Amino acid sequence: MKTISKETLAMLRKQYPTGTRVELVHMDDPYTSLTTGDKGTVRFVDDIGTVHISRDCGSSLGAVYGVDVITKII
Repeated sequence: MKTISKETLAMLRKQYPTGTRVELVHMDDPYTSLTTGDKGTVRFVDDIGTVHISRDCGSSLGAVYGVDVITKII
């Protein structure tokens, strides 16, 4: 299991609080049907930095810190 610093975890939780709308930029998962541009709402950030998202398409696959890329929808 990959670990991240307490400072990085605090930054992620500040950047992606519960309820934040996000959009998928890139996901490194060959088994997902998610595509660039898929949107969703942040549920929480866990202790290893995975941003858990309820996606508009029905998926709940999280974005893994350092692997997947999401951006806030402004």
